Amino acid sequence: MTTARTRPTNATAAGTTASPQTVPCDGRTVAYAEYGSPDGTPLLFFHGTPGSRILGTLFDSAARERDVRVIAPDRPGYGRSDPWPDRTPTDVGAYVDAILADADVSAAAVVGFSGGATYALALAATRPDVVTAVDLVASPAPPAVTDATPRFQRALGTLASHTPAVMRGLYAVNRFVADHASPSTVVSQYTSDDGPPVPDNVAHLVARDFREALCESTDGAVTETCLFTDDWGFDHADVRHDVRLWHGARDENAPLVSARDLRSALPHADLSVFDDADHLTSLLRSRDAVLDAVSASTK
Repeated sequence: MTTARTRPTNATAAGTTASPQTVPCDGRTVAYAEYGSPDGTPLLFFHGTPGSRILGTLFDSAARERDVRVIAPDRPGYGRSDPWPDRTPTDVGAYVDAILADADVSAAAVVGFSGGATYALALAATRPDVVTAVDLVASPAPPAVTDATPRFQRALGTLASHTPAVMRGLYAVNRFVADHASPSTVVSQYTSDDGPPVPDNVAHLVARDFREALCESTDGAVTETCLFTDDWGFDHADVRHDVRLWHGARDENAPLVSARDLRSALPHADLSVFDDADHLTSLLRSRDAVLDAVSASTK
């Protein structure tokens, strides 16, 4: 499960940009960055929607302390990864295979944050051989499982599915605003009014992550926004791993009830709730526990 060779990490201090590795995949380029311990227990981190590899910086110091190697891809159409028209969550195995091969890793724990949880679950369902553990943080649930998806997300999903050009325009506007807005304005998309404060260094990092996500294309964001209303393309009963869900009770992006519905749909799942956390801060609150579990799995 661990790497066969030691590679220098390209992680950087919080608030700076992680340099990506790039690998070919079916005629496209896929990018990823590494954080934590270069020869530690591998963990594959799936960013949110929209998002990029840069969010993996949040794990860097804590992962290094626990001898965990974090591999954070840009999913197709985000950051430095080429667009992949009409990709679905079940295509995740193709680009993960390319990344793991380049990193010399045969299997890894998977952690999905927000929209990235869809891809962590899809990988566990379709490629269980490359998954050692599954953690989902602030995960949404598909329409087949819950009716608690917020109304504004359902509207965006319908727009992305039926008029993708309009959705691309909206994301282009978001990108322009983010380029000129304060970090706190960008972060407000992922927090609630009654949630805990976000440290300044984290706010700057999240803002950089959002800008990087849309720096070259809005295709990834539009493709994934369709999932607010579309089927995810796999049967949750096929996820045979034990799944740990981590969620904030004050999450307005993915309401807690949807996490409970998702837990009920999975064969083997536990849900831990942070009473005072919202969407973003649930990632900060769960980080150490997730890394502790991954680190302990090899001891």
